Amino acid sequence: MKLILLILLNVTLMSAQPVFAVASIKPSNNLAGVEGGCHGIDTNRSPVPLGRCVITEGRLSHMISIAWHVSTKNVKSEPDWIARGSDRFNLEAKAEDPKTATEQQLIQMLQALLIERFKLKFHFEEVQESGYALVVAKNAPKLKESTAERMNFAGRPSGGKPVAMTLQKVSMFWLAEFFSDYGPGPTADKTGVTGDYDFTLNWDDTAGPSLFNALEEQLGLKLVAQKVTRSVFVVDSAEKPMPN
Repeated sequence: MKLILLILLNVTLMSAQPVFAVASIKPSNNLAGVEGGCHGIDTNRSPVPLGRCVITEGRLSHMISIAWHVSTKNVKSEPDWIARGSDRFNLEAKAEDPKTATEQQLIQMLQALLIERFKLKFHFEEVQESGYALVVAKNAPKLKESTAERMNFAGRPSGGKPVAMTLQKVSMFWLAEFFSDYGPGPTADKTGVTGDYDFTLNWDDTAGPSLFNALEEQLGLKLVAQKVTRSVFVVDSAEKPMPN
């Protein structure tokens, strides 16, 4: 009797898990570069339409990065096509009610979609390596608490050019993850600062100020070299999806 009740409970939980009303994953021959994300009612991912996840020209590693909030550098896989090579895909998926779906709900549905369509099996591993801790400098952080309804981000670093970033509703955890991808190396949030903030950050590693100096002068934060622990997404197996 207990076994039957457990089975019924698992079936109920699975059926309660929200899924996309419509979802498509198709191979792409364009190598222009990955773009996209999920646009919920609590975030702004323009030009992705509200209530949708749209990823163009993405390898599976790119899609994993978006779905599980991990850097592509932290995706480990044996099949070469997952993180390298020319196998890219266009994904578009729409929630049952785009006007009520949050980003977290869309992300959960995206995870389920990738597991189903790519026959994805995986686990996480913790590794320690040289990196940086994001900490508060000597003075109080120069941060303005956000009043924005959604997260907005403009000014992604590109090819060693001067950077002018404008951010709204961003947490220190998000900023540390950002520096893991676009900064000097793996970064962990050790600020102890909670909440979401609006700020600008400008730096030029060639002409100055450097990222390290700009962080302290403009935001009252520092990057301190130390050992950090990062979580690695390990792909155990995956298959290329059938076009639909």
